[in-house]
Amino acid sequence: MLDHAWIASHIPHQGSMCLLESVSSWDSDNIQCKASSHRLTDNPLRAYNQLGAACGIEYAAQAMAVHGALLAPADGVAPRIGYLVSVRSTQLHVARLDDIVADLEVTASCITRNENNILYQFSISADGKLLLDGRATVVVNADSLVSNFGEIA
Repeated sequence: MLDHAWIASHIPHQGSMCLLESVSSWDSDNIQCKASSHRLTDNPLRAYNQLGAACGIEYAAQAMAVHGALLAPADGVAPRIGYLVSVRSTQLHVARLDDIVADLEVTASCITRNENNILYQFSISADGKLLLDGRATVVVNADSLVSNFGEIA
């Protein structure tokens, strides 16, 4: 199991913004992580003394970033930088996350990928109850898509 320190050393999210606690399992297409930071009163995503369920999308995005780091070549080449560009078909099954007592189970599964795009299905659950789910598109190496004229190639 990969812990919070490993995660923080492999994704750009640092300090309290690194929301995931550990990686439970992963393979070339899937990752499952645990998080307990949703209960923290100093969670940086909290607003109006609560953590809305839509903030779970950031938890899922960080799981996708960890997945990318795990799939990166071990030859010392830096992992490709990814940008979350689209979230679709997201369903919030609860209003907020900060009142969830159990740890969050954050799952992301790659539906399809090519050189510059990855489509993930994600879900967040706790104690066997689905809290939110949806799909997210990540663009990697976005700077390579820009031509010399500043337009998308």
